Amino acid sequence: MQQHIRVDGTRLVDGDGRTVLLRGVGLGGWMTMENFITGYPASESQMRRAVGRVLGPEASEAFFETFLDEFFADADAAHLASLGMNAVRIPFSYFHLEDDDAPFEIKESGLARLERVVHTLGRHGIWSILDLHAAPGRQNQHWHSDNPTHFAEFWNHRHFQDRVVHLWEVLADRFKDEPWVAGYNPLNEPSDVTGEKIGPFYARLERAIRAVDPHHVLFLDGNRYSTDFSMFAEPFDNTVWTAHDYALPGIAAVSRYPGETRGQHFDRATVEATFLRRTEVMRATGTPIWVGEFGPIYTGDAERVDGAYRLLQDQLDIYREHGASWSLWTYKDVGSQGLVTTDPASPYMERIRPALEKKNRLGTDSWGGSDAHTRDVLDPIEALFAREFPDFDPYPWGARQWVNVLVRHILLAEPLVDEYARCFTGLSADGAAELARSFAFDNCIERERLSAVLRGHLL
Repeated sequence: MQQHIRVDGTRLVDGDGRTVLLRGVGLGGWMTMENFITGYPASESQMRRAVGRVLGPEASEAFFETFLDEFFADADAAHLASLGMNAVRIPFSYFHLEDDDAPFEIKESGLARLERVVHTLGRHGIWSILDLHAAPGRQNQHWHSDNPTHFAEFWNHRHFQDRVVHLWEVLADRFKDEPWVAGYNPLNEPSDVTGEKIGPFYARLERAIRAVDPHHVLFLDGNRYSTDFSMFAEPFDNTVWTAHDYALPGIAAVSRYPGETRGQHFDRATVEATFLRRTEVMRATGTPIWVGEFGPIYTGDAERVDGAYRLLQDQLDIYREHGASWSLWTYKDVGSQGLVTTDPASPYMERIRPALEKKNRLGTDSWGGSDAHTRDVLDPIEALFAREFPDFDPYPWGARQWVNVLVRHILLAEPLVDEYARCFTGLSADGAAELARSFAFDNCIERERLSAVLRGHLL
């Protein structure tokens, strides 16, 4: 009988004490839709409201429910197993489990969806890591926590923290006897500005989960988007610190690898040095290394794309040399990063093409978006800030990124979300469901070059 994975010093081990390296992918875009993954602008909640206004309740429900059914199914799990993967990190948003106007009232439908995918993966010999990607109040300052602002109010309101503790008590009770769940990733990329609240919150959360489920591994992200562990002391029992290890040449719109990106030189040595710095806490505490997210974007000219694949190969080799488990971001999307992608000729992609083209032109996506066509707006704003506020260094990434968030990813993205929703005008429930089926595995395209790299590394 399959037994729970557990921490044994620097290793993860199975029930027989054999070392387990978790090597897999994140299921981004499913129970947490993201703008660059599924093609809409702004935040998921804004998009859902806009689509609901255009389609009405029946057709919008048909679209979103079909999407959730089709985005990940048995064929997807079989594909991942064929690549040699043994783990999937499953991001989900809190609103699948409770409503804001009914906090602490758990929705069975959300638990059932998580359970379905856990069981589907288990049938193919693949472990799941459950990841709360978007918490009530938003635990970080960006779109992937479904944040329509640039403030992380989760850290300022005990109410939001209480709800997350309750959610994990429920999830731990539901999955405590499920051996194909490798563990719980309670909060994706937290970003506590003070650095003073995250440690006590983790301690409270650990006590609450352990009172229900003493067996599953906890995977705890560092602060500042899982890059800063300076505020933590010794790890909890059966717990792994989690680093995210995106390399700038892989995510910058204009880059060269090896070579120069934004005035910095990158090669294998600099990528390894960054990895070692981000995972130093694991070696210092004698705990396993797990890279919860990493991975380049495969768009741009041929030289940039070739560099992205070389970067990926270098990172995979580095992780192997250092005995690190990893989760590549992301499994399926509309074309920038996924192992499989929607067909450009699919009904969904054809329908949203006008909004997608405008979104790309304005660079409203933070991830993979370009500011090339908005420099005439950004340049004078950045110059003004440099002149009037030369010491302004806002958390987490400084003034330049702060301006981009407010101008590109909020100011321009908000009106564009209505243009995206208008692409659905006139659809019936059946027509909306047909669009959602564009994300089914058999209707998608395999990124064969990426598959070849992963098979070569894993098999």
